Amino acid sequence: MTEPESTRAILDDAWGHIPQTRETTAGLGSFTRLRIERIISIVVGLGSVALGAQAFFAALGPGQESPGWHVPLMVMTFVPLAAMLVACLAGRGVRLFAGLFALIYPLALILWPIATVGGSADPDNQPWIWYLVNVATVASVLAFPLLLQIVWTAFVPILFGVVRLIQGAFARDYWFSVALDVSFALILGGMLVTLGWVFRSVAANVDETRARAVESYAAAAAADAAEQERIAVAALMHDSVLAALIAAERARTPRERTLAVAMAREALTRLANTEQDSEEGSDEPREAASLADDIERAALELGVHVRVERSVTESTPSMPGRIARALVLAATQAVANAAQHAGGSGLAVTVEGSADPAHVRITVRDTGAGFDLDRVPHDRLGIRASIFARVAAVGGTSSIESDRDGTTVQLEWREGTP
Repeated sequence: MTEPESTRAILDDAWGHIPQTRETTAGLGSFTRLRIERIISIVVGLGSVALGAQAFFAALGPGQESPGWHVPLMVMTFVPLAAMLVACLAGRGVRLFAGLFALIYPLALILWPIATVGGSADPDNQPWIWYLVNVATVASVLAFPLLLQIVWTAFVPILFGVVRLIQGAFARDYWFSVALDVSFALILGGMLVTLGWVFRSVAANVDETRARAVESYAAAAAADAAEQERIAVAALMHDSVLAALIAAERARTPRERTLAVAMAREALTRLANTEQDSEEGSDEPREAASLADDIERAALELGVHVRVERSVTESTPSMPGRIARALVLAATQAVANAAQHAGGSGLAVTVEGSADPAHVRITVRDTGAGFDLDRVPHDRLGIRASIFARVAAVGGTSSIESDRDGTTVQLEWREGTP
């Protein structure tokens, strides 16, 4: 299985543990938010049906408007309301039609004093348009961003209060009833906006946590697959190394020695590749200067912040991708060793390159207590496999000098080597 296919298989397996519905396939990462939006639109639609029906039946009775204004105001108000209700229950165009009603209703309120000029008004008898005040505020919850929702929740009830006072010529009898109506509308509208904000915030947090969990699952699955592959390679390595040693021991002619060397190199290459991650990249030629960026990035993933000093001439030749990867991985292992065993004391990394002679050299230094390479246990592969074997497998050279003043790891590749 190729790398892209393996990655897709892991992600498909991760998403397979989550219930798949129309909402999840419509917007991955917004599973809960989409459901909450749908629930809010249905609840708003049902509540608005009740208030809209109350307002409609009240409008069918004797109205406070002039005869020429009553029907146009009803059409102007109830047609957008009906479109919003259908959109809410159908789950299509909710934001558009809710925003349309939220904008048209204040216009109807502004026209109300003109429509009721010369008519009789009772401060204790609410007009039909009153029942739709909170429908307009909750429509803003469906259509507008949070800041505009708050503004609309305060604006619409206050506008209704001003309109009623104008209709009653600011008579004293109107002030008390209008204050009660506006207070009720403000409180209810504030509760609706708050509930919408809370539900949406919880849904967003759930979606974010869910996305992180899926990402963690995919990373864990990839790590497990890599570990299983390393185990399989280790089993093959035993046969490869054993065969190379037998061939070297039995080699008598130049051709046999050449074959033994090729077998040994193949074994070293397999050993070096056991620790390469799944994002090796292509084997296209790489510029020497890019090695410094790769080492900084790899060190940062290990939690080590290091600035790689660059001393690469423009004429430095490119190198095959597999050689560049081997040098970067070996240098990263040296950085990891310096961070682990020397605490990162005096850590410095240098990448040098020139065309005469054509070579690339990477130097990793620290000022730790140093160590004795001969006393490192043979089963510790951090140096022997991850540095020496890896660089040797691509035809490079490596050396380590360590004493009480620190450790210096030097990796070098010269053009013309495999």
